[in-house]
Amino acid sequence: MTAGLWENWLLPGVWITIQLTLYSAVFAAVVAFGIGMARTSRLWIVRFLTGFYVEIFRGTSALVLMFWLFFVMPLAFGYQLVPMWAAVLALGLTYGAYGSEIVRGAIAAVAPAQREAAIALSFTPAQRMRRVILPQAIPEMIPPFNNLLIELLKATALVSAVSVADITFAAQLSRLATGDSLEIYTIILVLYFVLAFVLTRLMRLLERRAKAGIGQAPAKSGKGPLVTRKLSARQETEQSSDIITAGGAQ
Repeated sequence: MTAGLWENWLLPGVWITIQLTLYSAVFAAVVAFGIGMARTSRLWIVRFLTGFYVEIFRGTSALVLMFWLFFVMPLAFGYQLVPMWAAVLALGLTYGAYGSEIVRGAIAAVAPAQREAAIALSFTPAQRMRRVILPQAIPEMIPPFNNLLIELLKATALVSAVSVADITFAAQLSRLATGDSLEIYTIILVLYFVLAFVLTRLMRLLERRAKAGIGQAPAKSGKGPLVTRKLSARQETEQSSDIITAGGAQ
């Protein structure tokens, strides 16, 4: 492969893929937290509407949604999206629906004693969510979010179908120019692996810091089976009081 292919196609394609992953991940995170928290609402209509959203976007293809936003929406509504933003919108809506279930599950997994202690201290629902529930739920969200982020990175290859010049699109152009499929697609596989590896390292660092923020030690790998420590009722209550006191002091 020549230096010209790297400079003009592959390296710009890597940068486009990074941008797509970043923008889509931010949008998906906003959707995931908004929908996931709304699914815990006491109002049935809110739970119904957000559940309907999740079922719709989990049950449709991200590629077809991308085609719809890019090709159909201009005909139906007279509004044309730039290919980049049509791709970001499709990926963000789709993976935000998956992420909302992670958020909902992590919030539901917070121990009831934590909620009861916050209610006993007369915290409002917003204060309970912000100071007690989310600080404990977020560290539990990070590992599944890591997997979802890697899936999102790999799904960015779909954007080549709407002529966004990502890594996959650049690989196709390089293959047509050189006729060398083996070398080019091997390089692309390695590039995706490197990007995924970097994202995994960053997410694990974020997980360690999030757990340290609530006084949890990160799990040790390579030293025997994972042991889950169960708190007694008294220990759980004491931990609840510590977390709530720290949150109230902020």
